[in-house]
Amino acid sequence: MQALPFNVARQIVVDRLAGARREIGTESVPLEEARGRVLAEPVRADRDLPPTARSVRDGFAVRAADTPGKLCVIGEVRAGQSADKPLEPGTAIEIMTGAPMPEGADAVVMVEHVTRDGREVTVPEAAPGQNFNARGSEAAKGAALLEAGARLSYPGIALCASVGASRLQVFRRPRVAILATGDELVPHSEAPLPHQVRNSNTVSLAAQVALAGGVPDLIPTAPDQLDRTIALIERGLEADLLLLSGGVSAGKYDVVETALHHLGATLFFDRVAIQPGQPLVFGRVKDTFFFGLPGNPASTMVCFEIFARAAVDLLGGRSEAPLPMTLATVEEPFTHRPGLTRFLPARLSLDGKRVRKVKWTGSSDVAAVARANCFLVADPDTPEYRAGDAISVLFLER
Repeated sequence: MQALPFNVARQIVVDRLAGARREIGTESVPLEEARGRVLAEPVRADRDLPPTARSVRDGFAVRAADTPGKLCVIGEVRAGQSADKPLEPGTAIEIMTGAPMPEGADAVVMVEHVTRDGREVTVPEAAPGQNFNARGSEAAKGAALLEAGARLSYPGIALCASVGASRLQVFRRPRVAILATGDELVPHSEAPLPHQVRNSNTVSLAAQVALAGGVPDLIPTAPDQLDRTIALIERGLEADLLLLSGGVSAGKYDVVETALHHLGATLFFDRVAIQPGQPLVFGRVKDTFFFGLPGNPASTMVCFEIFARAAVDLLGGRSEAPLPMTLATVEEPFTHRPGLTRFLPARLSLDGKRVRKVKWTGSSDVAAVARANCFLVADPDTPEYRAGDAISVLFLER
């Protein structure tokens, strides 16, 4: 197959998962355990928000028609207290932030803008609607505040609490099987021989899956043996999604694609015009989608964020699969060979405006990626970037 541009390949992933995903199960969870979960039902307002007109400043509740002028202060109302005393013409009521507006009041004058003399207060001109929120101005009773398919952030948790949503119906987290392949791999807890490498991909992918809202299922490493690889892939296909790491290039002992064909896999693409991560397989065996990710760690990380994360999002019930990117200006000039979209480890400044490429030696350089907080996205048709040029940036962790 021809190598696809990364945006074309990613859209294939999104379209396939959105159009053919299996029925997603749901479960009920307490609000305290709902952060990061995806809503299966909308969250609705159980009453008007706010339920009564409410001051947003410390000051005096007044009738705008009585201003400017001197008014008689006839009482006080604070947050958590009902406003039982109506406001008569020529009077004012001292009011605190969050307190309900007295009947008859249509404005609040901030305390720092008035002069008080005993029970009398001199106020400047006020406009109707000034410094208070009307009843239902945030949402009407029954309105959908969060839609199904939304992932719950901490502001979402606060919103749910404010409307009494103490239990939520959420989509089940997708189970994602992770299978690394290759005779050169040893567990990360062991001391490797000079010709071996520790298996970092399985644990890094597990972390990425968990951050994306999935449940990682780590499968023992597959050796470069066809029958054993077939058996372990079959085990991985019992999950909602299978991530394979390594064995998808054209090497003599790369047996993953052969194993997949043996199992009747349909391949949607097997090459993407990116670096790192050019040999990337996406397909399906029966009802289970899979990715054959490259074996080099940086390639694995990049390909997960661009492609596999979208699959986890959609399998987890999300209504969309965003790829959050931003624009920043290049701090130091650099060049790259045209023809491929390159994802290069970099550091984005704290203000998010400037980005600097991290020195690295290639897609096996995990140390460089660990020093980065983003990837530069170098355009395949732009071989040279000068200081001050705008460039796309993909965040390393969301």
